[in-house]
Amino acid sequence: MEFDIRGTFLHGTPFGSGHIHDTYLIETTGTDGRKYIFQRFNSNVFKDIQKVQDNISRVTVHLRNKLAAIPGSDPDRETLTIIPARDGRLWITGTDGNQWRVFLYIPRHKSYDLVGSPERACEGGRMVGRFQALLSDLGDPPLHETIPFFHNSVKRLETLFEKVREDSAGRVKMVLNELSFVEERAGNMTKIHNLGREGKIPVRITHNDTKFNNILFDEETGKALCIIDLDTVMPGHVHYDFGDAIRTAANRGSEDDTDLSKVEIDLSIFRAYTTGYLSEIKRYLNETEIEYLPFAPLVVTFIQGVRFLTDFIDGDKYYKIHHDMHNLQRARAQFKLVQSMEKHYEEMAGIVGEIIRHTKGKSE
Repeated sequence: MEFDIRGTFLHGTPFGSGHIHDTYLIETTGTDGRKYIFQRFNSNVFKDIQKVQDNISRVTVHLRNKLAAIPGSDPDRETLTIIPARDGRLWITGTDGNQWRVFLYIPRHKSYDLVGSPERACEGGRMVGRFQALLSDLGDPPLHETIPFFHNSVKRLETLFEKVREDSAGRVKMVLNELSFVEERAGNMTKIHNLGREGKIPVRITHNDTKFNNILFDEETGKALCIIDLDTVMPGHVHYDFGDAIRTAANRGSEDDTDLSKVEIDLSIFRAYTTGYLSEIKRYLNETEIEYLPFAPLVVTFIQGVRFLTDFIDGDKYYKIHHDMHNLQRARAQFKLVQSMEKHYEEMAGIVGEIIRHTKGKSE
């Protein structure tokens, strides 16, 4: 075994439901009963594993140091732990050319594809806010940009229309309604990007993939433990994390729901998540960041739909799919969720304002 793990290999099983990497839970024999997460790294999506692993190492070391100073914290369960190779590298390249990495498995946790309750949503929001707050003082140099332009709405739209012109898979004729939906909203959905470019909202360290099942919860207490899947941790705007979390947590349907009547924003979950999130991060945000917080879910959901649509038009080269129409199905569900958010936008904005006023009152 090239990785510095304890015990002897017992068996391994596929693990998780991620779209990108192939993940396995490895059990070993030994006195400490440790388990490990082995991942075959997808270098088609992430072009430079060095940058990805460097970012994860810096972030997790920083989090571990911060957590160690908090009474009652358990750094081994509240942040990921990279298991290095025996020569100190943070990954290896196998004889078949595949790249592999290993993390310590976090015991006694649960994760949820569906939120299930406002209480759990509040915990999830608190954990994302805490993650951003704990990383607010990570110093220079800046983290690497592991996927260039990941949440850049302008670039995502440019890529979509480039793939439309190429039409390499001959699918454009199948998505004319979806393309009209995108074109009608394209200008409005670049607001956060433009505010960042103008310096009105700052660049911070963000997770950039805060779907709800990336949050682990303690199986006994139900409290949020940590955030996993740190490949996309890099410089960004807080709106990306908040928006993506609401996209997944507050959707009454599923990300690829075939029954679009189920795809609606759940305002009770939105309120609970926002309450937890702002309880940890509010004091770090400026007025413009707060003003555009309720708009963030619309932007991120729209861009995710654009990404699914782009991949469908391009012949399904990025996301794992379960059938030929899967990416189009995903795109349609995302665009339906955008419509629901548009319908309820004033209510969403009112909820954010109410929470901000409440937290101000408590702190004064």
